[in-house]
Amino acid sequence: MKSIKWPKHSFMILAIVATWIKTVIVYHTSFDMKLENAMQHFILFINPLSFLLFAYGLSLFFKSPKARNRYIISISVLLTIVLYGNVGFYRFYDDFITLPVLFQTSNFGDLGSSAASIITPWDILFFADVIILIIANKYLPIMKEAIKVNVAFRRAFFVLAVAVTFLNLGLAETERPQLLTRSFDRELLVKNIGTYNYHLYDIYIQSKSSAQRALADGSELVEVNNYVRSNQAAVNAEMFGKYEGRNVIAVSLESLQNFVINNQMDGHEITPFLNSLTKDPDTYYFSNFYHQTGLGKTSDSEFIVENSLFGLGRGAVFFTHGGNTYNSMAERLGENGYYTNVMHPNNKSFWNRDMMYQSLKIDKYYDVDSYKIEEGQAVNWGMKDIPFFEQSAAHMAKMPQPFYSRLISLTNHYPFTLDEEDIMIPEYTSNSGTLNRYFQTVRYMDEAVKSFFQDLKDQGLYENSIIVMYGDHYGISENHNKAMAQYLGKEELTPYDNAMLQEVPLFIHIPGSGEGQEMTEVSGQVDIRPTILHLLGIETSKDMQLGADLFSPEHEDFVIFRDGRFVTDKYVYAGEACYDKATGEQIDGESCKAYVDRAMMELGYSDAIINGDLLRFYDEKTGNLKQDAVK
Repeated sequence: MKSIKWPKHSFMILAIVATWIKTVIVYHTSFDMKLENAMQHFILFINPLSFLLFAYGLSLFFKSPKARNRYIISISVLLTIVLYGNVGFYRFYDDFITLPVLFQTSNFGDLGSSAASIITPWDILFFADVIILIIANKYLPIMKEAIKVNVAFRRAFFVLAVAVTFLNLGLAETERPQLLTRSFDRELLVKNIGTYNYHLYDIYIQSKSSAQRALADGSELVEVNNYVRSNQAAVNAEMFGKYEGRNVIAVSLESLQNFVINNQMDGHEITPFLNSLTKDPDTYYFSNFYHQTGLGKTSDSEFIVENSLFGLGRGAVFFTHGGNTYNSMAERLGENGYYTNVMHPNNKSFWNRDMMYQSLKIDKYYDVDSYKIEEGQAVNWGMKDIPFFEQSAAHMAKMPQPFYSRLISLTNHYPFTLDEEDIMIPEYTSNSGTLNRYFQTVRYMDEAVKSFFQDLKDQGLYENSIIVMYGDHYGISENHNKAMAQYLGKEELTPYDNAMLQEVPLFIHIPGSGEGQEMTEVSGQVDIRPTILHLLGIETSKDMQLGADLFSPEHEDFVIFRDGRFVTDKYVYAGEACYDKATGEQIDGESCKAYVDRAMMELGYSDAIINGDLLRFYDEKTGNLKQDAVK
């Protein structure tokens, strides 16, 4: 039988086609990207091709067939790892991975059950093209033959690659003007320029960020400072300093969203204790409060609460800028006689906390070594909430007062699993095991908070403290929209619904105040820092912060999300569309335009402060640039 005559460069073409087809299939099966028209479908189809032509085309410069084929297989393996890494990250966070996150390797060892829960046996199919190439290289004779590459062919090949690139970019710019200059939304980037080109762009952005610090000087702070001063809200004279000298206990409630508050699941009350706080005369409950985190999730919420700045859009500030100069809430409290600390029963290096807390001027970090975790008390990445809170209260009883303690809870963490003895309500019944279990871990968290209040009373700490509790970020991502729609009694969730689901609860519990109430101001995590400091009588008029005192009569109903979405008292901007906040109906985009521009400006100012490490040039005592700030 006559053997098949394979054309030249067939191994390279096979690699390009196999990876291209796999990537397109993954786009449609593993990512939930909204495609609105035929052009967006076409762009998504062609966008992997330009990168693949360049990446595999470099094999044309190899003279040895062995080296050439090894290179092609190596690129195939590398691209598979990148693609699968994005799939795994997307399953967990409903987002695409960035370069700083990719290099947060010190976190990988602590992922445990969270990582295991997102891996399936079918994931081996992600490596199907690699397997095909290895078999082809071994059994097809032409693959091992030396091929002299014609210079004209090589030139034509790369001209084709450039043409495909410009076609892709041109179509993308038509569909999404200013795509590469307003890139807070990673899904838009992947949808328009592709996964692989997105990562090249991410490398460029990170390099630009590194250069930004090296080239920065204090002159860049002038515009930011003018904006902050002109938008500063006046203090509430009645509330300012009203609770001076009290301890501050801030509790980060892991993954707690507001939709569970004062709500039921199949007739079971989900958060009975927190529900009681919403009506408690000593509690201010903020029911229109939103998290503003990005890829850093819990660490982002820590950063926002401490600094009243936004996290970064491309990774966690705790990792990328842990050595910066900051003017944190902990530092301000320390200057006013407070003993400052963070309590979290996890490894001290997780999320680079041991280094970042030094930059935030936190006196002590009570990490996992500060706790005695007995049999049956371990969960997820640390310790169950009830014993954690109990031992934390015991630590506080030994602290000099006044103190500022920030506690990070753990039990209500993905994948939301509990030991049998901790289950207090049954699972929900939907197509999402994640949502089904979520109600159970939230119920446990509620019980833990209830016991914590009693722990504080038992230790004699309750009466002289302010207890601030807030949800750190969402727990249920948009990957579970079908199940969430079922629970909420809707046919499907819109971008408006998804934005509203970013509500997290904020409780400011002040024992003995007797003036508590539900507060309906539109607000976010950037507002916590000035609010707490003002309650204690600490002036912030010269601080570089983007939030405003929640009790100020001038507090504006405007909260910006890290990805550029926002909510006001009248409008919600999400999915590049403007919605009426009261009805959820889409309206003319002109109503949101001024807010869109302002949101981009504030995010840009925050990024400039972080990327340029600009606070090293700022004197918070005077509110002016340092004398040697300008080069």
